[in-house]
This record gives sequence, C-alpha cells and structure tokens, in this order.
Amino acid sequence: MTALTLADASEQPANNFNLIRLIAAWAVIYGHSYAISAESGQDLIVRLLGFKFAGGIAVDVFFVISGFLIAASLERNRLPSFLVSRAIRILPALIVCVALCAFVLGPLLSTAADYWHRPEVWHYFVDNARLARKTEYFLPGVFETLRNHAINGSLWTLPIEARLYLWLAVFGLFSLNRKVRFNVLFVLLVAIGLWQATRSPLSPSQSDLAYCRAFFLTGAFAWINRSAIPLSWPLLAATLVAAAVLHYTDYFYIGYFIALSYGTLFLAYVPKLPVIRHHDLSYGLYLYGWPSQQLVQTVAPSTGALANTFWATLLAGMFAAASWFLVEAPAMRLKSRFRIKPAVATTSADPTGTIVPSKETAE
Repeated sequence: MTALTLADASEQPANNFNLIRLIAAWAVIYGHSYAISAESGQDLIVRLLGFKFAGGIAVDVFFVISGFLIAASLERNRLPSFLVSRAIRILPALIVCVALCAFVLGPLLSTAADYWHRPEVWHYFVDNARLARKTEYFLPGVFETLRNHAINGSLWTLPIEARLYLWLAVFGLFSLNRKVRFNVLFVLLVAIGLWQATRSPLSPSQSDLAYCRAFFLTGAFAWINRSAIPLSWPLLAATLVAAAVLHYTDYFYIGYFIALSYGTLFLAYVPKLPVIRHHDLSYGLYLYGWPSQQLVQTVAPSTGALANTFWATLLAGMFAAASWFLVEAPAMRLKSRFRIKPAVATTSADPTGTIVPSKETAE
C-alpha cells in the first residue's frame, strides 16, 4: 500500500489546521499566565521539557503552519492577489485591536491626566497598526501597578510574520519558490543559521527571531516538497524518539525542531480530530489574550496563573468571537473581488455561516 504523502493529504476535503491554531492560541494565554499573574514559577511545558515555555512552542507551531499555507497561497495566486490576501487577513483585526487598546482601554484605565497629549499613545497605535519593526508595548499610566506593564506582549510576532510574507513574495517574483531553487536556498539559509548559532550565543530576541524564520521557511519547504514527504505514524514516532534521545544535550534544539515541524503537519492531516469548519477564532484569541489577562489582573491583582488563564480565556474568547464575526469574516469576503484562490483543500463555511464545498482556509 502506497504511503500517504503530504501532497495527498493537502487535497483531502478536511484538515485540523483551525483546531491546532486555536489550541496554540490558548497555549499562548496559558504560557503567559506565569509572567502576568501574581504567581511565580513556570508552566508545565517548560518544567517538563526544560527548553521552551508553552507560548513559545505555540508560536513555533503557528510559524510552521503559516509557512506551509502561505507558500501554497503564493503558488496558487498571482503576486498582487497574494499580497492583497495577506493584508486582508492580518491587518483589519490588528488595527481594530490596537485601536481599542489605545483609544478605549487606555483612557479608561490610565492614571495619566495628559493621556491624549502623550506621544506614546499615537506611537502605540500607528506603529503597531502598520507592523513597524519595533513593536510598541506601553501606554502612559496603563497597567503600571501590575507585575508586567505591557498592553499586549503578543504583538511582537506579527511584524516578523508580515516580513516573512514579503520574503516569499520576493521569492515568487524571482521564481525562487520553484522546487530546486527553493531547496538550494533553504539548505543555504539553514547552513548559515546553524553557523551563526554556533559562533556566539544568541540573545533571547535573536533566538526568537531565528526560530520564527526557521519554522516558517520549513513550513514553506514542506509545501514545496509535499509530494516527497510521507505522513506515517512510524516516522512521527522516530522524530519523537530522536528528540527524546537528544534531550538534555546541546543538540536538543535539532530534535525539537524536526519533531515539532513534522508533528504539526502530521497532526493537521492524519488524526481524525474535531474539524472546525465554520469559524476560526484563533487569530482573535491570540490578539486579545494578553490584554484580557492584564484586565483580569487589574480586577483581581492576587489572581494566580491557572485562574488568570481561565478567566482570560473566557474574556479573550468573547473578543475573538466579536473580531471574527464583525471584522475578520467581513474582510475575508473581499477576497472574492480579487479572485484570490485558497491555499489548501478543505470543506469550510463562508463567512455568512453557510457550509460550502470550497478550497478556502482561514489563511
């Protein structure tokens, strides 16, 4: 019997991408709860692995999925349509989120009498809304009595992701997303990355950036080479065993990288999990998770990590639902005007809630 390949799986009428991203968005909330709440310590994941916290692993999962689906979108769309699609998906919800934080949450909670005259307010909105390279985290007089003063500590990944979209757009412009050319470039970039990593220790921010880029490009590599990548339980087990063998060694990051990359795409297609066809709340949950956690701590400063996770999940879930129904889904309807083709095959619902056979995804 011929083994199922990633190419075969990508043509199936259902996948688990939306469910995986929703779980990952929740894991970011859980992972951040120890940095935000009154409870010291670390989350269960970092205690077990001794490597990355839950939110960091969730971000890596996001970038694998993003690289895979964005490479698919680039292959199936003309460059202008590809760029418009990316802008439609990421910008409207982001702009609304940072506007609500700067112009509603800020003035309601700020202790600064001159709030509206402070340049930080406008820098926060403009720089974050335009995905400036330097993320703005603070608003005058807001959350200053809390353990962490940031308004939204999750926004740092979005400028990185937007620039990776542009990377792929440039690859497409010069036909570098063709299989042989991309593979040569991918190997070259991996070699350069490993060489730089061994030369000197990376700072936390440099390490985060390197992982985001590497996982995104690996996701793109998986799409471009999908016909040569088998999806099998024995291969998944082999990646997990390799990671376990390398645990507590200097090379665990290699085992982790391979296991997470392969495991994410395997879980997206092989297991029969509940399929989320109608509504994708993961982006909204990610955007509103941190502000919701800060609001929980504002109301109850002594709240511990698990309680913060619980209440913030409920609050962020409500914001995420509002974001999807009022902002994201209406914006995604515009894709049809630009003749944007979807990334991978799935049976999904259009933003009005009607189930339709299509090739639409939340990407």
